[in-house]
Amino acid sequence: MRGRKVRISIQKKLFYSHFISVLLVSGSIGTLVYRSAVDSLFASLQSRLSYSAALLSRAIDASLLGEIKGKANADDPAYLAHLQLLRDFKRSNQDIAFIYVMRQEGGRVYFVIDSDESPAQASPGDEYLEDVPALRQGFLAFSADDKATDDEWGTFLSGYAPLKNGQGRFLIGIDMRADEVERKFLAIRVAGAISLVLSILLAYVFSTLLARRIIRPIRVLVARTSEIAAGLLEGEATVRTGDELEELADAFNKMSTRLKMGDEKVRQAVLALEEANNSLERRVAERTGELVELNRKLHQENAERRHAEEALFRAATTDYLTGLLNRPAVLRVIEQEIERASRSGSMFSLLLADIDRFKEVNDSFGHETGDRLLVAAGELLRTRVRGQDAVARWGGDELLVFLPDTPLEGARDVADKIRYAFAQLAAPVNEGACGLTVSIGVATFAVGESVDECVRRADTALLRAKSEGRNRLGLSAPS
Repeated sequence: MRGRKVRISIQKKLFYSHFISVLLVSGSIGTLVYRSAVDSLFASLQSRLSYSAALLSRAIDASLLGEIKGKANADDPAYLAHLQLLRDFKRSNQDIAFIYVMRQEGGRVYFVIDSDESPAQASPGDEYLEDVPALRQGFLAFSADDKATDDEWGTFLSGYAPLKNGQGRFLIGIDMRADEVERKFLAIRVAGAISLVLSILLAYVFSTLLARRIIRPIRVLVARTSEIAAGLLEGEATVRTGDELEELADAFNKMSTRLKMGDEKVRQAVLALEEANNSLERRVAERTGELVELNRKLHQENAERRHAEEALFRAATTDYLTGLLNRPAVLRVIEQEIERASRSGSMFSLLLADIDRFKEVNDSFGHETGDRLLVAAGELLRTRVRGQDAVARWGGDELLVFLPDTPLEGARDVADKIRYAFAQLAAPVNEGACGLTVSIGVATFAVGESVDECVRRADTALLRAKSEGRNRLGLSAPS
């Protein structure tokens, strides 16, 4: 030792360098994880809101809400039924603040139904004055706010979806309160703060232990080599670092032949590192397998849900016996065509067909045979109409054919072909077969009349065909 004053010890240098390095690495990773968690949570909330709105939108038919335009409609059965539906859905999810249906007219947005149960509930026809881009987009496609929105009811994050049959005029919205969103983000911030504190503590402990681990052998080596090597070796290694390395250099000049050290420790460290790497790979493989299995189950659940939705739709729109459209389903088709006809001036026709003496078949051969004849009749009609036409079971043995863009002359031709095909049909009855005939009432839509009026004219024409001897047509031109 030359008596020079050591300004900063190696132990402190090691401690500071490792502490800063570990802190920077752990802090960078923590920041990345925190940012990713925040983005993932927000994306998850947006997806959850838009998915919930999309799911609920499938349960509401906008065509049933067209007449709800003001406070006077607050007692309408359709309004009350849909209000109860929205409130039941809201109560089933504690994260949801409000659910509402809105209508867009002339660039302005109005409330139709609001699930709010407080005095601040929006009434039918109240205008919504806030201009929210995601809400505007929700009339056409699924969407969600990219930031919380302020209005007179509070601050919310919302998801939107267009209603079935809404034609870009109706949407359903679901609000989540901003304080609930903030609570979820607060949990991430708390976790991030805890992670930061743990990172600092880990950096301090790791740096302290590492610095002590390195400096202690150096000091022991300096003390020991100075003791046994005093005056035995000649020569000098000159070091001017101003720290413990200079002391080590003085001792090294006396103990140069004894510096073979550390090989076993290095080998053990390499083995420990390899074992840690193998263990990490095993954990990653196990976690990957768990994620693959979870993803498989999720796909399976989605497929089962889609199948259930398709079965429900078929049950709601088709006749259980013939597989044809049922009366409510074909009425919706005809009402939509009436709206189109009122705009474009197009026309359509209806054929109301009734199997002649069908009751005698039921009485003679039984209802099971009658059911088979109805199925055969429905299949025959399906094969004699165009792809854009619709065939439905109207009731009992009455079958209705909807012919869009078809005047009376064209409808009469189609009805004649059907009547002729029925006459050629040999329907299976018990061990044999019987011939069928059909009487058909033909009516062409008149602008301004309702569905019921048009069907009533077709029914009157059908009765006239039956009274004139069956197996014939009855025509009803628009007045």
